Amino acid sequence: MCIIAQSINCEIFSEGKMNQTYSSPEFAAEITKKGSRQTFYTIRFFVDRERVGDAYRGYAYFRWLDDLLDDSVGSKQEKLVLVARQQKLLDACYRGKVSEALCKEEAMLVDLVCNDTEPNSGLQSYLRNMMKVMRFDVERRYRVISQAELAEYTQALAKAVTDYMHHFIGHDDPPPPDRTRYLAVNAAHITHMLRDTVEDVDAGYFNIPIEYLQAEEMLPSDINNEAYRRWVCERVELARMCFAAGREYMMQIKNWRCRLAGFAYIARFEWVLGAIERENYSLRDGYPELKGLQASLWVLWSAITSMLSSMGPAIAIERQKLAVQPETREE
Repeated sequence: MCIIAQSINCEIFSEGKMNQTYSSPEFAAEITKKGSRQTFYTIRFFVDRERVGDAYRGYAYFRWLDDLLDDSVGSKQEKLVLVARQQKLLDACYRGKVSEALCKEEAMLVDLVCNDTEPNSGLQSYLRNMMKVMRFDVERRYRVISQAELAEYTQALAKAVTDYMHHFIGHDDPPPPDRTRYLAVNAAHITHMLRDTVEDVDAGYFNIPIEYLQAEEMLPSDINNEAYRRWVCERVELARMCFAAGREYMMQIKNWRCRLAGFAYIARFEWVLGAIERENYSLRDGYPELKGLQASLWVLWSAITSMLSSMGPAIAIERQKLAVQPETREE
């Protein structure tokens, strides 16, 4: 039996009972808080009240799966089998037919799909794109990836996170139909990969494309190489441009909670970019000061100033809507 499968304590899930709840929001909230306090409190204070439980489930399920896949236990093939099982479960859930023995973490996925009543919802986009990300993370381990693969990987994550945000925060306010919709999270993923580069290389994940390595005759572990730092500089500049466009998109979002959560999300990663710039694009193992008071105050200041700047355009949009509404006359 698969070593990973042995770590999953399964219970019997009866077919044809898709209208029940199988996982508690408290269980999902506990996993979320352990995985990311920022995400935990963002969900607690910003998500639409009736969607908080599912927002915790959505994060906690993939936190659990990602931790299993990153664990040193189990072969690559075993992990691919695990991802295939999760993909099969996701597809079965959307068909309304689940008849396997599931663990309590997998039950969170069942509950998420049971509660998803909208066709082509933002939640379904999140689940399917995150599953792509999980599978690719397993496939790319100990392998140098191409520029095209890197771009597709980033785009899948950007779609997942952005659609998650709009599904759970300000759901009744449709997002602006703008082509720049995914750029903020695209930039965040670029920054995330730069921040984790040293740790990722040690774990067998290489975030620099093979085309650049071949052109500069480098190894993916040559992080202190001057050519590597030039590549980091290019990625930082790209992330800065995407964040700028993403902030403009955020300013068009009607729901103030979604806007503020988005600005805080951008600010947290922009702080990391600043740290990399200050150190002349030389990456290091971890940025623990991001959790410190100074960084937290900077993120708060940046989010609030962006929010205040967005209030003018938001008010103007509302005035424009009111101006085009037909007058109603009393009989």
